[in-house]
Amino acid sequence: MELHHMSASEAVSRFARRELSPVELLDAVVARGEVTEPAVNAITESFLEEAYTAARTSEARYAAGTARPLEGVPTIIKEEQPIAGRTAEEGSLLEKGQISDITHPIVERIFEAGAVVHGRASTPEFCCAPVTHTKLWGVTRNPFNLEMSPGGSSGGSGAVLAAGSTTLATGSDIGGSIRIPSAYCGVVGFKPPFARVPGLAPFNSDTYCADGPMGRSVADVAMLQNVISGSWRGDAASLPKMTVSAEVQSLTGMRIALSYTLGGYEVEADVIANTQRFAEALRAAGATVVEVDLPWGPKRVKEVAWAHFGAIMGSFIDSVGNDSPERVELLMPYTRAFAESAKTGGDYVEGLIAESAFYEPFGELLEEFDALICPTTANTGFAADEPCTDSERVFGQLMTLPFNIVGRAPVLAVPSGKAANGVPTGVQIVGRTFDDQTVFKIGAAAESELALWTAADWWPSVNERP
Repeated sequence: MELHHMSASEAVSRFARRELSPVELLDAVVARGEVTEPAVNAITESFLEEAYTAARTSEARYAAGTARPLEGVPTIIKEEQPIAGRTAEEGSLLEKGQISDITHPIVERIFEAGAVVHGRASTPEFCCAPVTHTKLWGVTRNPFNLEMSPGGSSGGSGAVLAAGSTTLATGSDIGGSIRIPSAYCGVVGFKPPFARVPGLAPFNSDTYCADGPMGRSVADVAMLQNVISGSWRGDAASLPKMTVSAEVQSLTGMRIALSYTLGGYEVEADVIANTQRFAEALRAAGATVVEVDLPWGPKRVKEVAWAHFGAIMGSFIDSVGNDSPERVELLMPYTRAFAESAKTGGDYVEGLIAESAFYEPFGELLEEFDALICPTTANTGFAADEPCTDSERVFGQLMTLPFNIVGRAPVLAVPSGKAANGVPTGVQIVGRTFDDQTVFKIGAAAESELALWTAADWWPSVNERP
């Protein structure tokens, strides 16, 4: 395994044994970024002077035996999560040049845990698309296939992990924004249940929304999740910390439900085949896997979710961009399309009632099963410059949004294989309300059985576009 694709868990182990220096690992990912960034275009801002100072501090802490949980691990932060004194542009020309005067609580925790934060990752404008391209930052591309998108909205985070230009990254998820890039970029991501990880107003009160960790292994994601979770003085909704483990254990005695279509998504053959292989890996680990279905499908998902988005995300976009024709023109077409589409949602209170009805068959299913597995996306990727102006068509490809509607369910997104176009596919492991540990237990077992994304030949070599 090349240093730049080493897992965070392995890096910390080598740091502790004094076999590797945090400075050496930072050298490796920075050098890798210099090679990959011209093609991938996922880093919006670098701060290497501060990073090297932090890496040297980490080196000294290992020597002194005072290492912290993320000591010395190169980490990139999703640009949406503010850092005081750094850009707060959210991929929008409307926000160009804005500098934040606050730091997100999870970023504070990441710094305090000793991570070497060396840059920020790209997003679509206002994080409202499942692809990552903007007028401000250009097109971010998938390292596995440069004609394709890394997904969104945490597309830059997925891309830097796949490319090897960092070791850990952060994401956020309001409709699949951690899980979609995790699938397309062949990495692991966790959408925590609502309130497990503290956030900033107004979205800390949005039950669809969660900030979360991304990495190259289940253990990496658990490591970062254990740092960022837990209550925070600025977020009244935030829950006490729950520590998760990625220890590999037998799944004997576990019953896991499997749905290929969630009641009506049209899933491509490569995705189905890789999900089948994933299910067989769980059976090999001792689990009983039973095929089920749910009365959902993309039409019902959109009907339920759009009342919520219209009241929250749509209103937010209107508030920042629709006060003059000149400002509207600066918005990305997908941003305008999403805001307009969200206005077609129904009454918010009726939407809340619909969300409870939507949850009921899922809750009933998990009275019998320990977890549900299903594909992350129905397709094998979007073009890097996909317009994403047809919300119904685009969201019909994304099997993530149901689990924002049932936002208190933890979801671990892991790879399941690769499609014929070279783009990875993914599976969601969905747990009972606030049962974070079970999804990590299942993910760790699958990772051990499949041995896909932990292998050196999983990761792409990035070349210039033809």
